[in-house]
Amino acid sequence: MTTTYTSYKLITQDMTASLKRVAAEPNVARDTQYYLENIGNVKSIDDFMADDRLYNYALKAHGLEDMGYAKAFIRKVLTEGNTSDTAFAKQLSDNRYSELVDSLNFAQYNTAATAFDRAQQGVVDKYMRQTLEQEAGDDNTGVRLALYFERSASGINSGMDILADEALSQVVRTALGLPDAMAAGDVDQQAAYLERVLDIKDFQDPEKTGKFLERFAAMWELDNPSESYDPLAVFGSSSRTGISADLLISINSLKLGGS
Repeated sequence: MTTTYTSYKLITQDMTASLKRVAAEPNVARDTQYYLENIGNVKSIDDFMADDRLYNYALKAHGLEDMGYAKAFIRKVLTEGNTSDTAFAKQLSDNRYSELVDSLNFAQYNTAATAFDRAQQGVVDKYMRQTLEQEAGDDNTGVRLALYFERSASGINSGMDILADEALSQVVRTALGLPDAMAAGDVDQQAAYLERVLDIKDFQDPEKTGKFLERFAAMWELDNPSESYDPLAVFGSSSRTGISADLLISINSLKLGGS
């Protein structure tokens, strides 16, 4: 079996070619064509939510595929936008919702929201990357985690940013050889510890991030030699909102308190 790091490098050494392979898959190509042909005709949140193919495509593009059933929740996110600190999306520790608003900002641009490139090709580009990561995870969850970390690394500015995202936390705990039980500890102490043992600003450097992921991949192979890992543990419907229910409450409380 190809190792986690080898598989990760095969994908990332020519990301353009990897994404083109995904785009050429019949189902992906068909859904993408439909999205591009129809999203520009959407003039309201009602229009968007009435078309399940557009709605589901956009949610998957933002890693929110498992939230498709929660239409009232997504409607509230889109209706309130993200320009105000009191907007619903801003009250959530999970930044995927603000990213969805950035792509389809009906609250700010009304009927013109879907005319922007970010609502059209921008969403398509996100969809391709999400699909690539999901398909990689079908073969090796560690590869999906590494790809996700690489994509997200530049947005990591603190230990709390890591703790607020279970997939990022899994990569860091694995790379550092930390027990999963650590996730049950005090949030502030966890964040402080990570900031002591990691140079957080290194994640702004692709080369240093690559070195970190090489270490992660090696440790992942030791812990998961048979790839018996459950991907839903970190990529399920609540994967981006915290390490545990208690941690989610703590992180959201901290964010709400700083708004």
